[in-house]
Amino acid sequence: MIGILVPAHNEAGCLDACLRSLSIAAAHPRLRGELVRVTVALDACTDASADVCRRHGVGMVPVEARCVGAARAAAADALIRMGARWLASTDADSQVPADWLVAQCEAGTEVFCGVVDLGDLAPRQAWLRSCFQRGERWGQGHGRVHGANMGVSTLAYLAAGGFAAQRCSEDVDLVKRLQASGASICWAGDPVVSTSARLVGRASGGFADHLAALAAQEHGVPPQLALAS
Repeated sequence: MIGILVPAHNEAGCLDACLRSLSIAAAHPRLRGELVRVTVALDACTDASADVCRRHGVGMVPVEARCVGAARAAAADALIRMGARWLASTDADSQVPADWLVAQCEAGTEVFCGVVDLGDLAPRQAWLRSCFQRGERWGQGHGRVHGANMGVSTLAYLAAGGFAAQRCSEDVDLVKRLQASGASICWAGDPVVSTSARLVGRASGGFADHLAALAAQEHGVPPQLALAS
């Protein structure tokens, strides 16, 4: 069984598109009918995120941590108890391509680290995509870690100690421990996961703060002023 873990804190506005993309990826013919289960860790959600999950028939794990690392770990633990041999990770504000799971399973490594790009942008913020892309590394061997586009075998995950309860960079922390354990890693340039371009995120120090800092650098103003650009 393949497990997909999705941490979510008040993501009802994005979650439907995320889960639709996961459903398409789970039905890819090259998976040869292997069972795929999705578990969303609902971390202190006060919106309709649970209703979205119920409509899609996916698993839910309630968490009251306001901590993405704890949420990822809770979802991973639930999937491992269900018998997942592989754990694929993405974010509730992201959408995966149809061959996302296939690429992870066919990589032949214990860890899969992919890249992300920004999703739809308003015309007045089109500059943010080129700004983001200039600062990234692309193609095979990129060396980037994104919780929205990664996967790991259950055996390697457990050997490395799993996701730590960190409010940000929990993905980087896990990959560092996987590297230290000697796990084989595919730094894949494809497929690319599309993720939110919002500049105000759910966790301090996360991806949204990174984008806000790039925006501020681009415009030569503090991050809070770049938000209005």
